[in-house]
Amino acid sequence: MPLRRDYPAAQELLKLNGKGAIVTGGAVGIGYAIAYRLAEAGASVLIVDLDGEKAAQTSKELKACGYRAEPLVCDISQEKAVEDMVAKAASILGSINILVNNAGIYPRIPLAEMTEKDFDNVMSVNLKGTMLCSRAVSQKMIAQGRGGSIINIASIEAIHSSGDGMAAYASSKGAVLTLTKSLARELGKHDIRVNVIVPGCIMTEGVRSVFSGPPSNETKAQLRAFMSRMLLGRMGEADEIGRVALFLASDLASYLTGSMVVVDGGYLVT
Repeated sequence: MPLRRDYPAAQELLKLNGKGAIVTGGAVGIGYAIAYRLAEAGASVLIVDLDGEKAAQTSKELKACGYRAEPLVCDISQEKAVEDMVAKAASILGSINILVNNAGIYPRIPLAEMTEKDFDNVMSVNLKGTMLCSRAVSQKMIAQGRGGSIINIASIEAIHSSGDGMAAYASSKGAVLTLTKSLARELGKHDIRVNVIVPGCIMTEGVRSVFSGPPSNETKAQLRAFMSRMLLGRMGEADEIGRVALFLASDLASYLTGSMVVVDGGYLVT
């Protein structure tokens, strides 16, 4: 079979040199892993987080690796705060080519105990925050005229409930799946790709803290039951989500939009 000389080199397709990326909730866990991988590939990354100290520390660590990163504090549930953040991002990064909507909250609250405020808080961050950031960033991308990539982070809770107390969280992430498709439809004509990653159970700092807790911890028992259904026999690592985000942000995924990428170790198959 003859060599296809019109195929770009794989390493070139992965390069993000000259691109600016915003990662919300980028200071820890999955957000940190995503920010690291995008920066490693050459992007200038803005670490957006409600915790300014942790955002600054993450930025410092990335810079120590020789990467380009800056911290910025923002409450993504507030419209004015998001608009100000994106304006600052454009100034800091020069251009905004990648947005990762990773910031989210996941309180476990049984329905009988859930207040209106509890439900509204989850929706404000997980759903409204994703919409606000996508709206503000896509407007910048359209004005730049060079397309872009928006990556949303959902959860397998949006597809299959794993336990009690997750109604608000699961609802918000289910809405993110639908929002992704709607945004892909609206923004495709501007060469802006919109996709969503659907993680399973990932071994983040929060999950580690559960396993280091009391032996009788109910959440620990639920996590072990959850793990028993994973075909690969283990929890995922944050970097395994970071690698998928890098794929979606890069030209390797240049013809992918409106898609859902499930990264769950085979949980949903069972």
